[in-house]
Amino acid sequence: MSDIADAYWRAPPIARNFATAVLVTSIGCHFGLLPFSWFYFEPSQLLRIPPGIWRPMTSFFLSQPQLGIILDPYFLYQYLSQLEVGNPRFPRKEDVLWYLICVGTFIMVLCHFFTGHIFFLPALILALAYTTHQDMRGQQATFFFFTVPAQLVPYCMLVVSLLMSPGLLPLQIAGLVAAHLYDFLARIYPEFGGGPNLLKTPAFLSRLVTTPRIVQRAYGTAIRPSSGQGRPLGSATGSSAGGSVLPESWRSRGTGHRLGGD
Repeated sequence: MSDIADAYWRAPPIARNFATAVLVTSIGCHFGLLPFSWFYFEPSQLLRIPPGIWRPMTSFFLSQPQLGIILDPYFLYQYLSQLEVGNPRFPRKEDVLWYLICVGTFIMVLCHFFTGHIFFLPALILALAYTTHQDMRGQQATFFFFTVPAQLVPYCMLVVSLLMSPGLLPLQIAGLVAAHLYDFLARIYPEFGGGPNLLKTPAFLSRLVTTPRIVQRAYGTAIRPSSGQGRPLGSATGSSAGGSVLPESWRSRGTGHRLGGD
């Protein structure tokens, strides 16, 4: 059990926590332990008193029933962890969070006006699959028991839904459109259109995610130097900084002693 716990806590935190929330919520709702009415999203819920401000987030926490209780958290973790670890387009945790916020917002708007769905996890999974495999063109990927070109994985998911769960198809298409829209505004338009990145990660999100500089401890207070500031203790400063008048060769001779000292 300790090995399982260690592996769990070593997993990428955003993917781990998101997949855990989906698994717990799905088990609770599909087995009658939690009411579905706590989690779905409807814009009118935001205008009630008290407003359901949690619903835009919890509407992505419910998987499909039966086998979907296992498969949806698995695919969510698989694709989200690939964005969170080692993807050059998302070098920081806040970049992944901002991607989820933007794509999730696009999905909710598209579903409200075009599909009428109130739970959105399948759309987000397909959007993640699309974004994950965009930078893998020319490579092969495994989809269930088949090996296909990596960029075709999201379209294979659409074909499976068409054959097995046609009702999911409009929802997944909304996820594909949302991922395309994010890719256009954040990458294609700046790189090929010469315009600005319209979905740049905001600074306030970076401040929320960054480790605080001041850490209270039982035996005192530790202050982390901010990036690019401060100098390691014991480092020498050059004469160009106006710090020392000694020749360069003298600075590497050690601590030295006073004349007549021990």
